[in-house]
Amino acid sequence: MRIIRFPIYVLRPFERGIKETLGKYSAFIMPGLGFQLPIFQLVRVRDVREHTMDIQPQPVITKDNVEIRVDGVMWVRPHPDEESIKRTFYNIDNWKRAVTQLAMTNLRQEFGDLTLDESLVAREKIADNLQTVLNTYADEWGLTVSKVEIMQIDPPEDIKRAMHKQKTAEQERRAMRLLATGEFEAAEQQKLAMVQRAEGEREASIRVAEGKAEAIRLVNESAQRYFQGNAQALKQMEMTEASLRENAKIVITEHGISPTLLLGSLPVSVQSEDHPSKR
Repeated sequence: MRIIRFPIYVLRPFERGIKETLGKYSAFIMPGLGFQLPIFQLVRVRDVREHTMDIQPQPVITKDNVEIRVDGVMWVRPHPDEESIKRTFYNIDNWKRAVTQLAMTNLRQEFGDLTLDESLVAREKIADNLQTVLNTYADEWGLTVSKVEIMQIDPPEDIKRAMHKQKTAEQERRAMRLLATGEFEAAEQQKLAMVQRAEGEREASIRVAEGKAEAIRLVNESAQRYFQGNAQALKQMEMTEASLRENAKIVITEHGISPTLLLGSLPVSVQSEDHPSKR
């Protein structure tokens, strides 16, 4: 607030004022050039911009009887209309101090309704509740609390150490859980791989057995198709080979060695030199 005592004055765009004549309210002053009668008149000017105001650090006790230190910041501005500007002058002596003290008092109340753990995660909720309460009273003073922020929540050192140990234990437990989960998944994958490998080996064995069976079937079919009726000739050739291997006497004709003469329809037997042949 500033007071103008000169006969000629100028109000800037972000200022509003009131004129008093002989100690009584007489006019609302808007931005621009103005005139007054010194001694008889007086102009009071109010800045209607947002005012940044700190909530000083203070100890508060939570619902579970833990003492912590908190602070914050808020943004407050006077309403620019005539009635609100009059309230800022006539309804409160020092509106900035009044709003700050009101904020500190209600801040203690807000934290008193919450436990320590709830307080650490309820900054936004506390700020919203505090802003609502402040606006309830600030409206009577021609003010608007635009925003409230909780800046710091500082527990005692022993609480910090306990919280740190708890957080460390939680992180270790989470790491062990993740490791166990990873090992379990790895075991599951290994089991699936072994099952797949066994399935593959079984399938391969079946295919090999089927191939061998098919080969035997083809051999049997070929034997039945190409060697049927030639069994006697085949037997004669086998016995001729055996006779030659044992140095037996054989009959040679003009057609060469004739197994037919030896083993055909003639009653001829082939023996080795140690046992002469008989008719």
